[in-house]
Amino acid sequence: MKLSIPGRVAATAVVASVSLLAGGSIAGAAPAPESAVAAAPDIPVANVKAHLTQLQSIATANGGNRAHGRAGYKASLDFVKARLDAAGFTTTVQTFTASGRTGYNLIADWPGGDPNQVLMAGSHLDGVTSGPGINDNGSGSAAVLETALAVSRANLQPTKHLRFAWWGAEELGLVGSRHYVNNQSSANRAKIKGYLNFDMIGSPNAGYFVYDDDPAIEKTFKDYFTGIGVATEIETEGDGRSDHAPFKSAGVPVGGLFTGASRAKTAAQAAKWGGTARQAFDRCYHSSCDTTSNINDTALNRNSDALAYAVWELSS
Repeated sequence: MKLSIPGRVAATAVVASVSLLAGGSIAGAAPAPESAVAAAPDIPVANVKAHLTQLQSIATANGGNRAHGRAGYKASLDFVKARLDAAGFTTTVQTFTASGRTGYNLIADWPGGDPNQVLMAGSHLDGVTSGPGINDNGSGSAAVLETALAVSRANLQPTKHLRFAWWGAEELGLVGSRHYVNNQSSANRAKIKGYLNFDMIGSPNAGYFVYDDDPAIEKTFKDYFTGIGVATEIETEGDGRSDHAPFKSAGVPVGGLFTGASRAKTAAQAAKWGGTARQAFDRCYHSSCDTTSNINDTALNRNSDALAYAVWELSS
């Protein structure tokens, strides 16, 4: 998650009863047939953590970070791309320039589905120069990767076309995701029926926050957490500071999950979720200690499963 909040996007506080993403509109859309797609799988947290171990090793071998324009970032992208290529995805690397260095986005398309109805899930793959960036944002990147691999293992054939993305240079101001959105034609942007964002989903003193942007996407995530008995709150700390913002500005329905950054957990939140009151959700935010030791396995597991649940539900 990037440091500053220029161009902050105001959250849309909407409480409504709407059906899930279907066709070209959200409100009033008909529900998908029950047989359209099988139930979402449980995402093995051990697999997600194995990806994080790889990202940590990449950082360690490349100056201790995976930042934009550095060797650790490109090695991270190559690692993710190789896994997706082997799983049957069609991958595309998009280049851009930021701060005088070449940046890269990785886009992975799963074959099939209606090309005029695209569901995207993404995360930023870069970190800051001061550390390996394992919670921020190896956690989201690894969970999106493992969900994509689960799609392949299930040979999922959803109604919508599935596209996964890993963004570069988020820490410099959402550069990669903004480049992607700005370089889509208006017709192609209109085909994107939802974008799901995952930025910091394993914070050690975790909270459970849901973006309150598109009501249908918000409801999908809340339904999942209600089903496992975990209370959620509306995400406010990072609103407009992550890669959903360019999509939202372009009129794409967005949503996502977050477990907290530098803001302190309140006593009420600690009573609800456990953890330590008056301590940051992530004390290693943008620091050298954001390593594989800086991950709450329970939060990572729950959010990875919620990610898969949303992909399965919203693509049907």
